[in-house]
Amino acid sequence: MKILIIEDEPRAARQLENLLQKSNFDFELLDIIDTVEDAILWFKNNNLPDLVFMDIQLADGLSFEIFQNTHVEAPIIFTTAFDQYAIQAFKVNSVDYLLKPIQQNDLQAALTKFKKSNSNKVIEPLILKELLNSVQAPQKRSGILVKEGSGFVQIRISELVYIYSQDSITFGVTLQNKRYIIDETMDQLFNSLDETKFYRINRGQIIAKLAIEKIDPYFNHRVKLSIANPRDQEFIVSRQKTSDFKQWMNQ
Repeated sequence: MKILIIEDEPRAARQLENLLQKSNFDFELLDIIDTVEDAILWFKNNNLPDLVFMDIQLADGLSFEIFQNTHVEAPIIFTTAFDQYAIQAFKVNSVDYLLKPIQQNDLQAALTKFKKSNSNKVIEPLILKELLNSVQAPQKRSGILVKEGSGFVQIRISELVYIYSQDSITFGVTLQNKRYIIDETMDQLFNSLDETKFYRINRGQIIAKLAIEKIDPYFNHRVKLSIANPRDQEFIVSRQKTSDFKQWMNQ
């Protein structure tokens, strides 16, 4: 049985491989891939595996983007840390999932279900679309309440130039070049923003599209951005995100 693991956390990938070995599951591990971009290239250049274990959130985006860029006709067992209500759509499509941290008995049940299922079943695009919507489920907002002095003020989302994380603190910088501490993690904040207007260029920076003044090539296949009110920050799009970033800018 030839399997492929798509997972951006090396420890989680090793754990899954160890659990598979303990499950008396005869398999050959073809590869471990950690990004959407590399997964797309793999599926385009290799024969399909018999089974794919796929994390939902990868280093450069959600794994559903893979299906938007290439045709995958292989059974998928998704692995995810999301709440169960967000993945009910899997059940209708007979595609199984494992909640992290993965338990041995859950993996065994998923493998049993896989063996009984049609190994050539194609994942329906509609199901994936519904699942993607339920997983993201962002509530877009128009403002953020931040502390200023002894009180609070609300800054408008439309005034944000960029957001960055430093020493585990999230900061937002506005068009007026004012910096505010935002009492939210980068993940929480990004999930509440309009993704047509904001892009997370790396783990520590989120950029407003309207604030980007220039894009220049940078070493190692990356790009560097010139941003309004940079405040001694450098804005470099990670290598894994560069291709997707260019498409986002072109929309």
